[in-house]
Amino acid sequence: MHSSRSPRRPLFTAVTALALAVAAAALGLGPTGPAAAVEPAAGAAAVTFSDDFDGAAGRPVDSSRWQIETGDNVNNHERQYYTAGSNNAALDGQGHLVITARKENPGNYQCWYGRCEYTSARLNTAGKFTTRYGHVEARMKVPRGQGMWPAFWMLGEDLGQVGWPASGEIDIMENVGFEPSTVHGTLHGPGYSGAGGIGAGYTLPGGQAFADAFHTFAVDWSPGRITWSVDGTVYQTRTPADLGGRAWVFDKPFFLILNLAVGGYWPGDPDGSTAFPQQLVVDHVRVTTSDGPGAAGPITGIGGACVDVAGANTANGTPVQLYGCNGTGAQQWTVGTDGTVRALGKCLDVTSAGTADGTPVQLWDCNGTAAQRWTANAARDIVNPQSGKCLDATGNSSANGTRLQIWTCTGAANQKWTVTR
Repeated sequence: MHSSRSPRRPLFTAVTALALAVAAAALGLGPTGPAAAVEPAAGAAAVTFSDDFDGAAGRPVDSSRWQIETGDNVNNHERQYYTAGSNNAALDGQGHLVITARKENPGNYQCWYGRCEYTSARLNTAGKFTTRYGHVEARMKVPRGQGMWPAFWMLGEDLGQVGWPASGEIDIMENVGFEPSTVHGTLHGPGYSGAGGIGAGYTLPGGQAFADAFHTFAVDWSPGRITWSVDGTVYQTRTPADLGGRAWVFDKPFFLILNLAVGGYWPGDPDGSTAFPQQLVVDHVRVTTSDGPGAAGPITGIGGACVDVAGANTANGTPVQLYGCNGTGAQQWTVGTDGTVRALGKCLDVTSAGTADGTPVQLWDCNGTAAQRWTANAARDIVNPQSGKCLDATGNSSANGTRLQIWTCTGAANQKWTVTR
């Protein structure tokens, strides 16, 4: 990251969270017994945000989810003026939000450098939605050209009280036009902001450009850990250990931001090669989290034994097993509406994304891949859709240390599970 993304003025004050309670439909609280159905767990609520941008062409974004910022941004020396309404941010009637940057100034807008040369849009969820932890993703197609700077990012809801960078900033995706094949994910906080941000880039293979197709940009965020991915491929994980003793300011609520900037310190200004208008096309934005208080509980199987992370070890590859229920964190699982099953800040994962009978399951960094997706049916099977196979206790055993695996669904007792809250 080569430039700060500080706000133009203290716009975001008194931010409050919008909690959208939904049933944990993927896995629920089921009564015991081999014929019992899996039912939604009362109290196993997940805080979610979802916008698929459905609506008639030309309509503005949903004002219950988003607010539109206006003005310029001297901090980054960006060249655009962000306009209100649907002038530069509108639905296309095909399930997309289109943020359009134009070389124009119909309103005689004034920028830090004089009469503005470009218009664009910046949206945020401040005062409407915040989240602390979870899976945060957007599927987008970015613009192309020198000087283009699209971004999907988050700021701490306490921005108006503590200022930037003490508020913290999580850049989920930034792209600058002179790097058509690369996106960046970055953390900013006190002592590591602007060009000193902590992050990494992800480059498409074979010279592909991000502007050529839609891609999904995401973070999986848990206490003390943030993991970035593109199309399910993880390219970096950050923890407090990466900050050299500086403050980790990411265990609190944040709000979302989408914008398309034109010019600035990092991307440089447009030049004669830059065609206008340019568009950031957003297919969806989704947030799923079930790691909040009260959302965790045991999953029990054959013989009443609990699904357990061996040794309560958080290392990638730690076996997931059956063990006598003991109430520890190694047996407290959250079930997300995104299909993930999580404990200790990581996901239940099919080893190497295998699909063969007997492939063991393990704990792994959440990465959005099909190896970490699970669904439940009325017969209390827990199924990995990628393989079409069931979570299974090896050897039909309930002994302590019995390794869990995937196996062809048989309806046997060692494939029946109950989530309790």
